[in-house]
Amino acid sequence: MKDLPKWFTDKGGQQYTEGGNAANPFSGATAALNANELSMYDFITGCQMIPMSNEIQKDFRKALDWFRVANPGAYMALLD
Repeated sequence: MKDLPKWFTDKGGQQYTEGGNAANPFSGATAALNANELSMYDFITGCQMIPMSNEIQKDFRKALDWFRVANPGAYMALLD
C-alpha cells in the first residue's frame, strides 16, 4: 500500500483505516481500493464538487498524480 503524501495529511485529509469499492459515476466501472487509495479518491471527488481556488487545483493535480502511480488500473477505471 502506497503511503499517503505528507501534504495530504498536513492539510487535514481524512485517512481511512479500511478500503472499499468505488464506482465511476459516468461509466459505472468499479474498482476495489485499499484504505489509502479510497482516502485519496474521496479527496479527488470532493475537489470536483467545490469551486477550486488555485491552491485546491494544485492539490487536486497532485492527488491525481499520486492515484495514477498508486493504482493505475483503478485510475483508468475511475478517473480517466
